[in-house]
Amino acid sequence: MRLKHLAPVLAVGVLTGLSPALTAGPAAAAGTSPAAPSPGQSLDWRACDLPTNPDYPTPAGTRCATVTVPLDHRRPEGKKIDLEVARIPAAKPTERLGSLFLNPGGPGGEAVRTAPVLDAFVPDAVKDRYDRIAFDPRGVGLSTPLACGLTPEQRPGLHPYSKTGFDRAVALNRDFAAKCRAKHGDDLLQFNTRNTARDVDLIRAALGEEKTHYLGYSYGSYLGAVYTQMFPQRAGRIVLDSAVDPKEAWRGQWRAWGPETHRQFERWTRWAARHSDTHRLGDTPAKVRASFWKLVAAADRAPLRLEGGSLDGDGLREALWSSFDTVRSATVVVDNLRQVAAGRPAGEFPPGTLPILGDWSDPGASAAWSVLCNDASWSKDPESYRAQARRDKARYPLYGDYASSITPCAFWKDPVEPTTRVDNTVGALIVQNEWDAQTPLKQARGMRADLKGSRMVVVAGGEDHGVYGAGRSACADGVTTRYLLTGKLPAGDVTCQADPAPRGTTVPQGTDPVLPLMR
Repeated sequence: MRLKHLAPVLAVGVLTGLSPALTAGPAAAAGTSPAAPSPGQSLDWRACDLPTNPDYPTPAGTRCATVTVPLDHRRPEGKKIDLEVARIPAAKPTERLGSLFLNPGGPGGEAVRTAPVLDAFVPDAVKDRYDRIAFDPRGVGLSTPLACGLTPEQRPGLHPYSKTGFDRAVALNRDFAAKCRAKHGDDLLQFNTRNTARDVDLIRAALGEEKTHYLGYSYGSYLGAVYTQMFPQRAGRIVLDSAVDPKEAWRGQWRAWGPETHRQFERWTRWAARHSDTHRLGDTPAKVRASFWKLVAAADRAPLRLEGGSLDGDGLREALWSSFDTVRSATVVVDNLRQVAAGRPAGEFPPGTLPILGDWSDPGASAAWSVLCNDASWSKDPESYRAQARRDKARYPLYGDYASSITPCAFWKDPVEPTTRVDNTVGALIVQNEWDAQTPLKQARGMRADLKGSRMVVVAGGEDHGVYGAGRSACADGVTTRYLLTGKLPAGDVTCQADPAPRGTTVPQGTDPVLPLMR
Protein backbone atom coordinates (compact mmCIF):
# COMPACT_ATOMS: atom_id res chain seq x y z
CA MET A 1 0.00 0.00 0.00
CA ARG A 2 1.40 3.26 -1.06
CA LEU A 3 0.77 6.72 0.28
CA LYS A 4 -2.12 8.02 -1.80
CA HIS A 5 -0.91 11.57 -2.29
CA LEU A 6 2.36 10.54 -3.92
CA ALA A 7 1.08 8.12 -6.54
CA PRO A 8 1.06 10.50 -9.55
CA VAL A 9 4.64 11.45 -8.82
CA LEU A 10 5.60 7.82 -8.38
CA ALA A 11 4.26 6.83 -11.81
CA VAL A 12 7.63 6.77 -13.55
CA GLY A 13 8.94 5.19 -16.71
CA VAL A 14 10.22 1.67 -17.16
CA LEU A 15 13.77 1.14 -15.93
CA THR A 16 16.29 -1.50 -16.85
CA GLY A 17 16.12 -4.80 -15.00
CA LEU A 18 18.47 -6.37 -12.51
CA SER A 19 21.48 -7.79 -14.26
CA PRO A 20 21.02 -11.52 -14.97
CA ALA A 21 24.64 -11.94 -13.88
CA LEU A 22 23.65 -11.29 -10.27
CA THR A 23 23.40 -14.74 -8.78
CA ALA A 24 22.98 -15.26 -5.07
CA GLY A 25 24.87 -18.10 -3.46
CA PRO A 26 23.34 -20.75 -1.22
CA ALA A 27 21.28 -19.39 1.63
CA ALA A 28 22.85 -19.25 5.07
CA ALA A 29 20.93 -19.74 8.28
CA ALA A 30 17.76 -17.64 8.44
CA GLY A 31 17.47 -14.71 10.82
CA THR A 32 21.12 -13.65 10.86
CA SER A 33 21.51 -9.88 11.16
CA PRO A 34 24.16 -8.18 9.04
CA ALA A 35 27.38 -6.83 10.39
CA ALA A 36 28.03 -3.09 10.27
CA PRO A 37 29.49 -1.87 6.97
CA SER A 38 33.24 -1.97 6.66
CA PRO A 39 35.08 1.16 7.79
CA GLY A 40 36.12 1.72 4.18
CA GLN A 41 32.55 2.37 2.99
CA SER A 42 31.84 6.07 2.87
CA LEU A 43 29.17 8.06 1.13
CA ASP A 44 30.13 10.20 -1.84
CA TRP A 45 27.49 12.91 -1.76
CA ARG A 46 26.68 14.64 -5.03
CA ALA A 47 24.00 16.88 -6.51
CA CYS A 48 20.73 15.05 -7.16
CA ASP A 49 19.18 14.81 -10.60
CA LEU A 50 15.54 15.12 -9.49
CA PRO A 51 12.49 15.93 -11.63
CA THR A 52 11.63 19.61 -11.85
CA ASN A 53 8.42 20.39 -10.02
CA PRO A 54 7.59 24.09 -9.56
CA ASP A 55 5.16 23.25 -6.77
CA TYR A 56 7.78 21.22 -4.91
CA PRO A 57 11.26 22.56 -5.64
CA THR A 58 14.19 20.53 -4.42
CA PRO A 59 15.11 21.79 -0.94
CA ALA A 60 18.41 23.62 -0.66
CA GLY A 61 21.34 21.40 0.19
CA THR A 62 19.75 18.16 -1.01
CA ARG A 63 22.42 15.63 -1.93
CA CYS A 64 22.37 12.07 -3.21
CA ALA A 65 24.66 9.10 -2.73
CA THR A 66 24.84 5.39 -3.49
CA VAL A 67 25.17 2.73 -0.81
CA THR A 68 26.37 -0.74 -1.77
CA VAL A 69 24.79 -3.65 0.10
CA PRO A 70 24.87 -7.44 -0.21
CA LEU A 71 22.19 -8.99 -2.39
CA ASP A 72 21.94 -11.71 0.28
CA HIS A 73 22.76 -10.24 3.67
CA ARG A 74 23.46 -13.71 5.02
CA ARG A 75 26.35 -13.86 2.54
CA PRO A 76 27.86 -10.39 3.02
CA GLU A 77 30.90 -11.19 0.84
CA GLY A 78 28.74 -12.27 -2.08
CA LYS A 79 27.07 -10.32 -4.89
CA LYS A 80 26.24 -6.65 -4.28
CA ILE A 81 23.48 -4.28 -5.32
CA ASP A 82 23.21 -0.50 -5.07
CA LEU A 83 20.73 1.62 -3.12
CA GLU A 84 20.10 5.26 -3.97
CA VAL A 85 19.79 7.66 -1.04
CA ALA A 86 18.84 11.36 -0.88
CA ARG A 87 19.56 13.55 2.16
CA ILE A 88 17.83 16.85 2.89
CA PRO A 89 19.76 18.65 5.65
CA ALA A 90 18.27 19.96 8.89
CA ALA A 91 17.47 23.67 8.74
CA LYS A 92 19.06 24.20 12.16
CA PRO A 93 22.16 21.99 12.16
CA THR A 94 23.30 23.14 15.60
CA GLU A 95 20.02 21.72 17.03
CA ARG A 96 20.06 18.57 14.91
CA LEU A 97 18.59 15.40 16.46
CA GLY A 98 19.67 12.95 13.77
CA SER A 99 18.41 11.51 10.48
CA LEU A 100 14.74 10.76 9.86
CA PHE A 101 14.17 8.00 7.29
CA LEU A 102 11.09 8.52 5.09
CA ASN A 103 9.21 5.73 3.34
CA PRO A 104 6.05 6.47 1.27
CA GLY A 105 4.82 2.88 1.15
CA GLY A 106 4.50 0.28 -1.55
CA PRO A 107 6.06 -2.15 -1.81
CA GLY A 108 7.54 -0.68 -4.95
CA GLY A 109 7.21 2.96 -3.88
CA GLU A 110 10.05 5.28 -4.85
CA ALA A 111 11.33 7.96 -2.49
CA VAL A 112 14.42 9.57 -4.04
CA ARG A 113 12.86 11.19 -7.10
CA THR A 114 9.85 12.19 -5.02
CA ALA A 115 11.87 13.40 -2.04
CA PRO A 116 10.71 17.06 -2.34
CA VAL A 117 7.04 15.98 -2.34
CA LEU A 118 7.53 13.49 0.46
CA ASP A 119 9.38 16.15 2.44
CA ALA A 120 6.33 18.42 2.17
CA PHE A 121 4.55 16.14 4.64
CA VAL A 122 7.12 16.91 7.32
CA PRO A 123 6.35 19.96 9.53
CA ASP A 124 8.93 22.74 9.70
CA ALA A 125 9.65 22.05 13.37
CA VAL A 126 10.82 18.56 12.42
CA LYS A 127 12.72 19.79 9.37
CA ASP A 128 14.62 22.15 11.64
CA ARG A 129 15.97 19.30 13.76
CA TYR A 130 16.37 16.32 11.41
CA ASP A 131 18.11 15.49 8.18
CA ARG A 132 15.49 13.73 6.07
CA ILE A 133 16.63 10.54 4.36
CA ALA A 134 14.73 9.28 1.34
CA PHE A 135 15.89 5.98 -0.11
CA ASP A 136 14.73 3.72 -2.92
CA PRO A 137 14.37 0.19 -1.51
CA ARG A 138 16.11 -2.66 -3.27
CA GLY A 139 14.59 -3.35 -6.66
CA VAL A 140 12.95 0.07 -6.86
CA GLY A 141 13.55 3.29 -8.75
CA LEU A 142 17.15 4.48 -8.85
CA SER A 143 18.39 1.58 -6.74
CA THR A 144 19.38 -1.57 -8.60
CA PRO A 145 15.98 -2.19 -10.20
CA LEU A 146 14.06 -5.38 -10.65
CA ALA A 147 12.02 -5.96 -13.80
CA CYS A 148 10.65 -9.21 -15.21
CA GLY A 149 9.92 -7.92 -18.72
CA LEU A 150 6.15 -7.68 -18.96
CA THR A 151 3.90 -5.34 -20.92
CA PRO A 152 0.76 -3.75 -19.44
CA GLU A 153 -1.36 -6.33 -21.27
CA GLN A 154 0.46 -9.08 -19.36
CA ARG A 155 0.11 -7.48 -15.96
CA PRO A 156 -0.56 -9.86 -13.10
CA GLY A 157 -2.21 -9.02 -9.83
CA LEU A 158 -5.77 -8.90 -8.58
CA HIS A 159 -8.54 -9.51 -11.12
CA PRO A 160 -12.34 -9.70 -10.83
CA TYR A 161 -13.89 -13.11 -10.56
CA SER A 162 -15.74 -14.89 -13.32
CA LYS A 163 -15.28 -18.46 -14.49
CA THR A 164 -13.44 -17.53 -17.67
CA GLY A 165 -11.83 -14.47 -16.09
CA PHE A 166 -10.36 -16.54 -13.30
CA ASP A 167 -8.73 -18.93 -15.75
CA ARG A 168 -7.16 -15.95 -17.51
CA ALA A 169 -5.96 -14.55 -14.17
CA VAL A 170 -4.34 -17.89 -13.36
CA ALA A 171 -2.51 -17.84 -16.69
CA LEU A 172 -1.34 -14.23 -16.27
CA ASN A 173 -0.06 -14.78 -12.76
CA ARG A 174 1.62 -18.07 -13.60
CA ASP A 175 3.29 -16.45 -16.61
CA PHE A 176 4.51 -13.52 -14.52
CA ALA A 177 6.08 -15.80 -11.91
CA ALA A 178 7.71 -17.92 -14.63
CA LYS A 179 9.17 -14.88 -16.40
CA CYS A 180 10.57 -13.49 -13.16
CA ARG A 181 12.10 -16.84 -12.29
CA ALA A 182 13.60 -17.26 -15.78
CA LYS A 183 15.15 -13.79 -15.76
CA HIS A 184 16.41 -13.54 -12.20
CA GLY A 185 16.57 -17.07 -10.82
CA ASP A 186 17.00 -17.36 -7.07
CA ASP A 187 18.23 -13.75 -6.86
CA LEU A 188 14.54 -12.92 -6.90
CA LEU A 189 14.09 -14.45 -3.44
CA GLN A 190 16.35 -11.82 -1.83
CA PHE A 191 13.88 -8.99 -2.47
CA ASN A 192 11.91 -9.06 0.76
CA THR A 193 11.12 -6.82 3.70
CA ARG A 194 13.66 -8.41 6.02
CA ASN A 195 16.48 -7.61 3.61
CA THR A 196 15.14 -4.09 3.12
CA ALA A 197 15.22 -3.64 6.91
CA ARG A 198 18.83 -4.81 6.87
CA ASP A 199 19.50 -2.30 4.09
CA VAL A 200 18.07 0.46 6.27
CA ASP A 201 20.43 -0.51 9.05
CA LEU A 202 23.42 -0.40 6.72
CA ILE A 203 22.38 3.05 5.49
CA ARG A 204 22.10 4.12 9.13
CA ALA A 205 25.62 2.92 9.79
CA ALA A 206 26.98 4.57 6.63
CA LEU A 207 25.42 7.84 7.80
CA GLY A 208 27.20 7.47 11.14
CA GLU A 209 23.95 7.42 13.12
CA GLU A 210 23.54 5.44 16.33
CA LYS A 211 19.75 5.24 15.99
CA THR A 212 17.29 4.92 13.15
CA HIS A 213 14.50 7.49 13.36
CA TYR A 214 11.77 6.58 10.92
CA LEU A 215 8.50 7.80 9.39
CA GLY A 216 6.80 5.15 7.28
CA TYR A 217 3.38 5.23 5.64
CA SER A 218 1.21 2.22 4.73
CA TYR A 219 3.54 -0.63 3.63
CA GLY A 220 6.25 1.55 5.18
CA SER A 221 4.61 0.85 8.55
CA TYR A 222 5.27 -2.85 8.07
CA LEU A 223 8.87 -2.20 7.06
CA GLY A 224 9.30 -0.07 10.19
CA ALA A 225 7.77 -2.75 12.41
CA VAL A 226 10.03 -5.42 10.93
CA TYR A 227 13.02 -3.15 11.58
CA THR A 228 12.04 -2.79 15.25
CA GLN A 229 11.90 -6.57 15.53
CA MET A 230 15.25 -7.18 13.87
CA PHE A 231 17.14 -4.21 15.34
CA PRO A 232 15.33 -3.17 18.53
CA GLN A 233 18.47 -1.74 20.08
CA ARG A 234 18.92 0.66 17.15
CA ALA A 235 15.27 1.69 16.79
CA GLY A 236 14.91 5.37 17.65
CA ARG A 237 11.75 7.42 17.20
CA ILE A 238 9.50 5.33 14.98
CA VAL A 239 6.25 6.66 13.45
CA LEU A 240 4.05 4.10 11.67
CA ASP A 241 1.28 5.85 9.74
CA SER A 242 -1.70 3.92 8.33
CA ALA A 243 -0.52 0.62 9.71
CA VAL A 244 -0.95 -2.97 8.62
CA ASP A 245 -1.19 -5.94 10.96
CA PRO A 246 2.08 -7.92 10.67
CA LYS A 247 0.17 -11.10 11.44
CA GLU A 248 -1.88 -10.56 8.27
CA ALA A 249 1.05 -10.19 5.86
CA TRP A 250 0.02 -10.55 3.15
CA ARG A 251 -2.94 -12.72 2.18
CA GLY A 252 -4.94 -11.65 5.23
CA GLN A 253 -4.30 -7.99 4.38
CA TRP A 254 -5.70 -8.51 0.89
CA ARG A 255 -8.81 -10.34 2.03
CA ALA A 256 -9.56 -7.67 4.64
CA TRP A 257 -10.26 -5.25 1.79
CA GLY A 258 -13.47 -7.10 0.88
CA PRO A 259 -15.39 -6.63 4.14
CA GLU A 260 -13.79 -3.26 4.86
CA THR A 261 -14.78 -1.84 1.47
CA HIS A 262 -18.31 -3.15 2.03
CA ARG A 263 -18.44 -1.40 5.42
CA GLN A 264 -17.19 1.85 3.91
CA PHE A 265 -19.62 1.57 0.98
CA GLU A 266 -22.58 1.13 3.32
CA ARG A 267 -21.48 4.19 5.32
CA TRP A 268 -21.29 6.13 2.05
CA THR A 269 -24.84 5.15 1.04
CA ARG A 270 -26.12 6.62 4.31
CA TRP A 271 -24.20 9.86 3.77
CA ALA A 272 -25.29 10.23 0.13
CA ALA A 273 -28.92 9.61 1.12
CA ARG A 274 -28.73 12.44 3.65
CA HIS A 275 -27.45 14.74 0.88
CA SER A 276 -29.86 13.63 -1.83
CA ASP A 277 -31.01 17.20 -2.46
CA THR A 278 -27.55 18.02 -3.78
CA HIS A 279 -26.45 14.81 -5.49
CA ARG A 280 -29.76 13.07 -6.27
CA LEU A 281 -28.48 9.53 -5.90
CA GLY A 282 -31.48 8.58 -3.77
CA ASP A 283 -33.00 9.66 -0.47
CA THR A 284 -32.51 6.31 1.25
CA PRO A 285 -29.42 4.09 1.48
CA ALA A 286 -31.23 1.43 -0.55
CA LYS A 287 -31.88 3.88 -3.39
CA VAL A 288 -28.29 5.11 -3.33
CA ARG A 289 -27.10 1.51 -3.45
CA ALA A 290 -29.36 0.85 -6.41
CA SER A 291 -28.05 3.94 -8.22
CA PHE A 292 -24.49 2.71 -7.88
CA TRP A 293 -25.15 -0.80 -9.14
CA LYS A 294 -27.20 0.59 -11.99
CA LEU A 295 -24.12 2.59 -12.95
CA VAL A 296 -21.97 -0.56 -12.83
CA ALA A 297 -24.46 -2.36 -15.07
CA ALA A 298 -24.47 0.57 -17.51
CA ALA A 299 -20.66 0.49 -17.67
CA ASP A 300 -20.80 -3.23 -18.45
CA ARG A 301 -23.11 -2.53 -21.38
CA ALA A 302 -21.08 0.43 -22.64
CA PRO A 303 -17.74 1.23 -20.98
CA LEU A 304 -17.50 4.75 -19.64
CA ARG A 305 -15.08 6.79 -21.76
CA LEU A 306 -12.83 9.00 -19.68
CA GLU A 307 -9.68 10.90 -20.36
CA GLY A 308 -6.89 8.34 -20.63
CA GLY A 309 -9.08 5.28 -21.10
CA SER A 310 -12.42 3.67 -20.34
CA LEU A 311 -14.02 1.74 -17.48
CA ASP A 312 -16.38 -1.21 -17.67
CA GLY A 313 -18.27 -2.39 -14.62
CA ASP A 314 -15.37 -4.36 -13.18
CA GLY A 315 -12.97 -1.51 -13.92
CA LEU A 316 -15.31 0.89 -12.16
CA ARG A 317 -15.37 -1.33 -9.06
CA GLU A 318 -11.60 -1.49 -9.10
CA ALA A 319 -11.24 2.25 -9.62
CA LEU A 320 -13.57 3.21 -6.78
CA TRP A 321 -12.96 0.54 -4.16
CA SER A 322 -10.86 2.77 -1.90
CA SER A 323 -12.79 5.96 -2.67
CA PHE A 324 -15.80 5.35 -0.45
CA ASP A 325 -13.84 6.07 2.72
CA THR A 326 -14.06 9.74 1.67
CA VAL A 327 -17.80 10.18 1.40
CA ARG A 328 -17.98 13.68 -0.07
CA SER A 329 -15.63 13.15 -2.97
CA ALA A 330 -16.95 9.64 -3.62
CA THR A 331 -20.45 11.09 -4.01
CA VAL A 332 -19.22 13.65 -6.52
CA VAL A 333 -17.37 10.97 -8.46
CA VAL A 334 -20.36 8.63 -8.67
CA ASP A 335 -22.62 11.54 -9.65
CA ASN A 336 -20.18 12.57 -12.40
CA LEU A 337 -19.86 9.02 -13.70
CA ARG A 338 -23.64 8.80 -13.94
CA GLN A 339 -23.52 11.85 -16.18
CA VAL A 340 -20.87 10.20 -18.35
CA ALA A 341 -22.98 7.05 -18.62
CA ALA A 342 -25.96 9.16 -19.69
CA GLY A 343 -23.91 10.95 -22.35
CA ARG A 344 -24.07 14.28 -20.55
CA PRO A 345 -21.16 16.57 -19.62
CA ALA A 346 -19.71 15.63 -16.27
CA GLY A 347 -18.56 18.00 -13.59
CA GLU A 348 -14.99 18.23 -12.40
CA PHE A 349 -13.68 15.14 -10.65
CA PRO A 350 -12.03 15.78 -7.28
CA PRO A 351 -8.25 15.40 -7.58
CA GLY A 352 -7.02 11.87 -7.14
CA THR A 353 -10.39 10.13 -7.09
CA LEU A 354 -9.96 8.00 -10.21
CA PRO A 355 -6.97 5.89 -11.17
CA ILE A 356 -4.44 7.06 -13.70
CA LEU A 357 -5.75 4.88 -16.49
CA GLY A 358 -2.92 2.86 -17.96
CA ASP A 359 -0.56 3.68 -15.07
CA TRP A 360 1.50 0.51 -14.76
CA SER A 361 5.20 -0.17 -14.77
CA ASP A 362 7.01 -3.47 -14.96
CA PRO A 363 9.72 -2.48 -12.45
CA GLY A 364 7.14 -1.37 -9.94
CA ALA A 365 5.07 -4.53 -10.31
CA SER A 366 8.09 -6.82 -10.28
CA ALA A 367 9.54 -5.29 -7.13
CA ALA A 368 6.17 -5.18 -5.38
CA TRP A 369 5.17 -8.76 -6.02
CA SER A 370 8.65 -10.04 -5.25
CA VAL A 371 8.43 -8.54 -1.77
CA LEU A 372 4.88 -9.73 -1.19
CA CYS A 373 5.61 -13.28 -2.34
CA ASN A 374 8.96 -13.48 -0.54
CA ASP A 375 7.68 -12.17 2.80
CA ALA A 376 5.23 -14.96 3.50
CA SER A 377 4.05 -18.37 2.33
CA TRP A 378 0.99 -18.42 0.06
CA SER A 379 -1.29 -21.25 -0.98
CA LYS A 380 -0.08 -23.00 -4.13
CA ASP A 381 -3.55 -24.33 -4.97
CA PRO A 382 -5.33 -22.17 -7.59
CA GLU A 383 -8.66 -23.75 -6.71
CA SER A 384 -8.46 -22.38 -3.16
CA TYR A 385 -8.33 -18.86 -4.61
CA ARG A 386 -11.22 -19.61 -6.96
CA ALA A 387 -13.41 -20.75 -4.07
CA GLN A 388 -12.53 -17.73 -1.93
CA ALA A 389 -13.06 -15.24 -4.76
CA ARG A 390 -16.43 -16.73 -5.67
CA ARG A 391 -17.57 -16.75 -2.04
CA ASP A 392 -16.30 -13.24 -1.25
CA LYS A 393 -17.87 -11.79 -4.40
CA ALA A 394 -21.25 -12.96 -3.10
CA ARG A 395 -20.58 -11.58 0.38
CA TYR A 396 -18.87 -8.33 -0.59
CA PRO A 397 -19.83 -7.60 -4.21
CA LEU A 398 -17.97 -4.31 -4.50
CA TYR A 399 -14.45 -5.67 -4.04
CA GLY A 400 -14.53 -9.09 -2.38
CA ASP A 401 -13.55 -11.03 -5.50
CA TYR A 402 -10.66 -8.71 -6.28
CA ALA A 403 -9.36 -8.98 -2.73
CA SER A 404 -9.50 -12.79 -2.71
CA SER A 405 -8.33 -13.47 -6.26
CA ILE A 406 -5.23 -15.39 -7.22
CA THR A 407 -1.82 -13.68 -7.25
CA PRO A 408 1.64 -14.52 -8.65
CA CYS A 409 2.55 -15.80 -5.19
CA ALA A 410 0.60 -18.99 -5.93
CA PHE A 411 3.37 -19.85 -8.41
CA TRP A 412 6.35 -18.47 -6.49
CA LYS A 413 9.14 -20.35 -4.77
CA ASP A 414 8.84 -20.58 -1.00
CA PRO A 415 10.48 -17.74 0.96
CA VAL A 416 14.09 -18.18 2.07
CA GLU A 417 13.18 -16.88 5.54
CA PRO A 418 10.10 -17.28 7.72
CA THR A 419 7.63 -14.44 8.01
CA THR A 420 8.74 -11.95 10.65
CA ARG A 421 6.81 -12.28 13.88
CA VAL A 422 6.61 -8.78 15.36
CA ASP A 423 6.49 -8.98 19.15
CA ASN A 424 8.56 -6.40 21.03
CA THR A 425 8.43 -3.42 23.36
CA VAL A 426 9.92 -0.74 21.09
CA GLY A 427 8.21 2.60 21.77
CA ALA A 428 6.75 3.33 18.34
CA LEU A 429 3.87 5.71 17.61
CA ILE A 430 1.08 4.35 15.37
CA VAL A 431 -1.13 6.94 13.64
CA GLN A 432 -4.38 5.89 11.97
CA ASN A 433 -7.55 7.28 10.40
CA GLU A 434 -10.84 5.73 11.46
CA TRP A 435 -12.01 5.39 7.85
CA ASP A 436 -9.25 3.97 5.68
CA ALA A 437 -10.15 1.16 3.29
CA GLN A 438 -6.56 0.30 2.44
CA THR A 439 -5.15 -0.10 5.94
CA PRO A 440 -8.28 -0.51 8.06
CA LEU A 441 -8.38 0.53 11.70
CA LYS A 442 -8.64 -3.13 12.72
CA GLN A 443 -5.25 -3.74 11.08
CA ALA A 444 -3.65 -0.85 12.94
CA ARG A 445 -4.98 -2.26 16.22
CA GLY A 446 -3.26 -5.52 15.31
CA MET A 447 0.00 -3.64 14.89
CA ARG A 448 -0.58 -1.94 18.23
CA ALA A 449 -0.97 -5.31 19.94
CA ASP A 450 2.28 -6.59 18.44
CA LEU A 451 4.30 -3.52 19.42
CA LYS A 452 3.66 -3.69 23.14
CA GLY A 453 5.63 -0.56 23.98
CA SER A 454 3.83 1.52 21.35
CA ARG A 455 1.01 4.06 21.53
CA MET A 456 -1.68 4.67 18.94
CA VAL A 457 -3.33 7.88 17.77
CA VAL A 458 -6.70 7.31 16.10
CA VAL A 459 -8.29 10.15 14.15
CA ALA A 460 -12.01 9.78 14.87
CA GLY A 461 -13.90 10.59 11.68
CA GLY A 462 -10.58 10.67 9.81
CA GLU A 463 -11.00 9.63 6.19
CA ASP A 464 -8.69 8.38 3.47
CA HIS A 465 -5.18 6.97 3.54
CA GLY A 466 -2.36 8.74 5.38
CA VAL A 467 -2.50 11.01 8.43
CA TYR A 468 0.70 12.84 9.36
CA GLY A 469 1.17 16.03 7.40
CA ALA A 470 -1.88 15.37 5.23
CA GLY A 471 -4.17 17.97 6.80
CA ARG A 472 -6.42 15.39 8.46
CA SER A 473 -6.02 16.37 12.10
CA ALA A 474 -3.97 19.10 13.76
CA CYS A 475 -4.31 17.12 16.99
CA ALA A 476 -2.73 13.97 15.49
CA ASP A 477 -0.03 16.02 13.79
CA GLY A 478 0.76 17.71 17.09
CA VAL A 479 1.09 14.45 19.01
CA THR A 480 3.34 13.02 16.31
CA THR A 481 5.55 16.08 16.08
CA ARG A 482 6.01 16.21 19.85
CA TYR A 483 7.08 12.58 19.84
CA LEU A 484 9.61 13.16 17.05
CA LEU A 485 11.05 16.19 18.82
CA THR A 486 11.12 14.85 22.38
CA GLY A 487 11.08 11.08 22.05
CA LYS A 488 8.28 10.94 24.63
CA LEU A 489 5.21 8.88 23.83
CA PRO A 490 1.77 9.87 25.12
CA ALA A 491 0.88 8.31 28.47
CA GLY A 492 -1.75 6.20 26.72
CA ASP A 493 -3.46 5.78 23.38
CA VAL A 494 -4.99 8.99 22.04
CA THR A 495 -8.18 9.76 20.13
CA CYS A 496 -8.09 12.93 18.03
CA GLN A 497 -10.90 14.44 16.02
CA ALA A 498 -10.66 14.95 12.30
CA ASP A 499 -10.37 18.57 11.21
CA PRO A 500 -13.36 20.00 9.34
CA ALA A 501 -11.14 21.50 6.61
CA PRO A 502 -11.83 20.34 3.04
CA ARG A 503 -9.93 17.31 1.86
CA GLY A 504 -6.59 17.97 0.25
CA THR A 505 -5.95 21.52 1.43
CA THR A 506 -2.50 20.77 2.81
CA VAL A 507 -0.88 18.38 0.35
CA PRO A 508 -1.71 17.31 -3.20
CA GLN A 509 -4.16 14.47 -3.63
CA GLY A 510 -3.42 11.60 -5.94
CA THR A 511 -4.92 8.29 -6.84
CA ASP A 512 -3.57 5.31 -4.98
CA PRO A 513 -2.91 2.26 -7.11
CA VAL A 514 -2.31 0.60 -3.73
CA LEU A 515 0.43 -1.28 -5.51
CA PRO A 516 2.04 -0.47 -8.84
CA LEU A 517 0.96 -3.93 -9.98
CA MET A 518 -2.74 -3.17 -9.65
CA ARG A 519 -2.95 -0.52 -12.35
